[in-house]
Amino acid sequence: MSTLSRRRAAAAAEELLGNLRVDRLPVDVLNIAKLIDVPVLEKPDVSAGVSGALVKVGNSFAIAYATHIGSQGFRRFSIGHELGHLHIPGHAAALLPAGEAMHESRAGYRSDNIYEREADEFSANLLMPKGLFGAAMRRAGDGLSAVLELADLCETSRLATAIRYVKLTSDAMAVVVSEGPTLRYAFLSDELKEFRDVGWPRRNSPLPVVPTAAFNRDSANVLQRRQAAFETPMSDWFGGAHSVPLTEEIVGLGRYGRTLTVLSTAYSADEYLAEREIEDSWKPRMGR
Repeated sequence: MSTLSRRRAAAAAEELLGNLRVDRLPVDVLNIAKLIDVPVLEKPDVSAGVSGALVKVGNSFAIAYATHIGSQGFRRFSIGHELGHLHIPGHAAALLPAGEAMHESRAGYRSDNIYEREADEFSANLLMPKGLFGAAMRRAGDGLSAVLELADLCETSRLATAIRYVKLTSDAMAVVVSEGPTLRYAFLSDELKEFRDVGWPRRNSPLPVVPTAAFNRDSANVLQRRQAAFETPMSDWFGGAHSVPLTEEIVGLGRYGRTLTVLSTAYSADEYLAEREIEDSWKPRMGR
């Protein structure tokens, strides 16, 4: 998704929060829907992978969310996603053209469709507003423990919270979502991207030989939401010659069937480069 799309979605969420004078966490997404006269309904009979739906009745709209998804945080994110379709300019008209009464969504970073990705971005900004969430980040600390604390505070899923955290942090971090032997997708912080020769993990590619891959081989680790932590060289995850140590923190996501890995390092790209330059300056040089 382009920077322009992200900004457009974020601006729409910020405008709605500002109009309703929302100034604390957790954001009450059901109350927001009530204040703008949009009914929110349970919808147990949705298709596989569908998280919710935007429904049009005459000139009015309603939101339905999937009840088969047990996570309250994911349900809240799904409602926020549908509010995004209502409030991001052009979404409702494109997704519900004349004669169409319902649009089903796959919230939670599952789709490559631009409307779905923008609605995900809207929901993240709605439930975890930059100002409020950023202040809470500074109090929460670092790594997976911070993500879990913020997820409890915001009443959001661990996955959505981790992705929001890595997008806003000034530290070198990454969030990886995997399933069995497969790396489904990853988000890298801006600081981590500053490291030279860091390769962006490809969607639906095999996991490298890292502790997360071993963790996933036991399905009970995922289903029972077990946690583990290791130290891993950056090169094992991202290739290149970086010997920077990463803290690899892993947690299973239960019935969702996937694993969340938070990768972090105390180094900044500039600090690592300066250290390497000093090391290189001390290496003996062979004459011709």
